[in-house]
Amino acid sequence: MEELKKFNTAKFLSFALGFFGLQFAWQMRIILSGPVTENLGASPFIFGLIWLAGPFTGMVVQPLIGALSDKTTSPFGRRRPYLLGGALLSALALWALPNSELITNTLGSVLHMSVHPLAALCFAAVMIWILDACVNIAQGPYRALVPDVVPSEQHSVANSYISLAIGLGSVVAAGTAPFLKWAFDYQMSIEAQFIMAALAFLLGMTWTCMFIKERRYQPKEEDCAEKFNFIQSLKDFFALSPEVGKICWMQFFTWIGNMCMMIYFTQYAVHTVFGVPDLSAVSEAVKSSYDHAVLAGTNFSSICFAIFNLICFIFAIPIGVLAVKFGNKKVHVISMVSMALAFLGMAFCHQPKLVAVLMGLSGIGWASICALPFAMLSQYIKPGTEGSVMGIFNIFIAGPQVFVCTLVSWFINKCSFSVLDGVNYHWEYTFVVGAACLVIASLIAVRVKDKTTVA
Repeated sequence: MEELKKFNTAKFLSFALGFFGLQFAWQMRIILSGPVTENLGASPFIFGLIWLAGPFTGMVVQPLIGALSDKTTSPFGRRRPYLLGGALLSALALWALPNSELITNTLGSVLHMSVHPLAALCFAAVMIWILDACVNIAQGPYRALVPDVVPSEQHSVANSYISLAIGLGSVVAAGTAPFLKWAFDYQMSIEAQFIMAALAFLLGMTWTCMFIKERRYQPKEEDCAEKFNFIQSLKDFFALSPEVGKICWMQFFTWIGNMCMMIYFTQYAVHTVFGVPDLSAVSEAVKSSYDHAVLAGTNFSSICFAIFNLICFIFAIPIGVLAVKFGNKKVHVISMVSMALAFLGMAFCHQPKLVAVLMGLSGIGWASICALPFAMLSQYIKPGTEGSVMGIFNIFIAGPQVFVCTLVSWFINKCSFSVLDGVNYHWEYTFVVGAACLVIASLIAVRVKDKTTVA
């Protein structure tokens, strides 16, 4: 194992470019999967069930791929085969998702079969599951690259560059269509936005794999022969330190809170801020009458996500620097509390300008969430287990999403009220749940013993 050399700014940027592409694709999926599936007939509860793709694949795929990547000895390295493979398959799913109706109708014509009305929705759901699985294939090994190739004293900064890439990738993904509409009066189609995301993911990941050299690694013979045992890996994970359990519970509640916004914000923007009724079960004539409002709400959601991630981008590096000086825990707690306050504001005030400002405030918390919990955990990782540890840690990111996709979506589905053209739902209630969980996460974080040296 060669000694790790310190990264300079150029190398950090090359390292983070792949995550820029990954987040670009993920942001497009967050913003546009709701309008795509609702147009195909998905109710709020069905939309939540489709979102289960993320947590289920995260809980299964990341631990498995992480453990496999720890023992991979290909000529291309331990992590890079998974980074490139995940990016390529994700690109294909990104192209197919918005074209679900066209693809199912074409297949029906070729096979001379009648197409079921829900066939396109089922196909879209399958593409979302494939996309989420492939993103997880790339994401786990990517996080494991930090302790693999970056010196330990630069882990907080490396994770901050990943946070920066997440912020910038999301800003460009969310802001491109609204910018083109504002500057050139050109409305970019949903299909074109997904293709743009596919190219960004594939090209960004290819760049990182080309310019970041992995250390030569030869596992011991007994390690190669040993099969992956999830239960034993879980025991080893929690045996790392008593603080690991606290960090995991902190992540669990953090991601319930965070995903209450991520999953439902576009629906909140369209149906609560812009007052569009639920369109999953109305006639085509009623749908057409709301086309302009849906487009305005979707563009507003994209603008808000762009602001949210722009603030993440701006604060990413300063948060890493502050964490080195004052400790990961203190900076993270303050950031999460600011996010909780922003969520409460959005729950009770639906004025577009104020919602946009509050989304910017919550971006500070997002910058911290993307970096500091991983930096806190990386202090306890043993060499050679990076992929397995990060994969298991992802369970406490993916698992909470099951709660959000099922119980929270069921709760919203029950909170309907009558409007002129049918019914609408209280999407703003998700922010109350999210704020409460972020406060709980902050209280847990206070009890974590931070190993970061205070200057």
